[in-house]
Amino acid sequence: MEPLLQHLERFSEVLAVSRTTHVSTWDPATVRRALQWARYLRHIHKRFGRHARISKALERRLQNQWKQPGDSGPAPAPGLANFQALGHCDQLLSLRLLANPALGGASFHYLLQQLFPGPGVPDAEEETLQGSLARLARRRAAIHMLRFNAYGENPVLQEDSLMKTQAELLLRRLQEVGEAEAGGPGRLLSSLWERLPQNNFLKVVAAALLLPPSSPRPQEEELELGSPRTPGEEGQELLRWLLGKSDVMVAFCRSLPAGLLTSVAGHHAELSRAYLGLLTDWGRQLRYSLQKGLWIGTESQDVPWEELLSRFQSLCQAPPPLKDEVFTALKSCKAQDGDFEVPGLSIWTDLLLSLGSSA
Repeated sequence: MEPLLQHLERFSEVLAVSRTTHVSTWDPATVRRALQWARYLRHIHKRFGRHARISKALERRLQNQWKQPGDSGPAPAPGLANFQALGHCDQLLSLRLLANPALGGASFHYLLQQLFPGPGVPDAEEETLQGSLARLARRRAAIHMLRFNAYGENPVLQEDSLMKTQAELLLRRLQEVGEAEAGGPGRLLSSLWERLPQNNFLKVVAAALLLPPSSPRPQEEELELGSPRTPGEEGQELLRWLLGKSDVMVAFCRSLPAGLLTSVAGHHAELSRAYLGLLTDWGRQLRYSLQKGLWIGTESQDVPWEELLSRFQSLCQAPPPLKDEVFTALKSCKAQDGDFEVPGLSIWTDLLLSLGSSA
């Protein structure tokens, strides 16, 4: 019993240190060992959670650890506050490290890779950090749906609460880096784009751009108080970076689903104009094949007619002013192309006819 209590005290001290500048000395191996330690203690919680005598002894030891001489009642705990916290100590450690600007770049990227693991075969015997955060995200999503009407307009956020949690973590980190140094958010985003699975990262960026602006709260408070946190103005920093990186913007508009892009475009006018500009550029690359009776690309990377039409259809199902802007742009392109009414002569005529709009 005593060795277990000592393990508990030592990890509680590690958790307290995770909020301080001392984490600047932590390399990825240190972070990995700390997470492994946290997972071991989570197993302890699972094993002894129903043993009242053992759990009370562990909790009493935790409370006494942070009590100052002469204090009465429970002491404020910078580490583990109670035995129940043991059940999600890996989440708590991760969230504190992600919110700490003193954490080194290599260690931060290692930690993010635990949240953005990319494709792979999950280990059935071991719940991943991503999986444990997913459970937390599902609980928080229910609170969000009750508290924020704005989320009712964003089914993407409701359907993938884990993605929303990752988006909030990203925005929180952008805030911390922005406070630490000018230009930090842009460098961080460029580094993540180069290091992380790009398709998953783009989905997180889209989810972040859909989150409503509000004052952020420390995320570890959500584990202790059960209240959600929403991002601040870091979304604008994210949007500026995205619009300033042409290669990332092309990948963003090409790889993400049409419905998701329509949702994001409906919330950000600058992005909707850039997206519409890319769609028209892609349309100009297609040529009409008399043999096949359809519009085809001349290069392998050209966007197929079916995908182009699908993306325009999604945009035209959006509420005004986005829908009106799309039809205005298509009609302008049609006029510049000769204002033809016969199918097969102008891709803009064919798009308008397919979308059910009279030219």
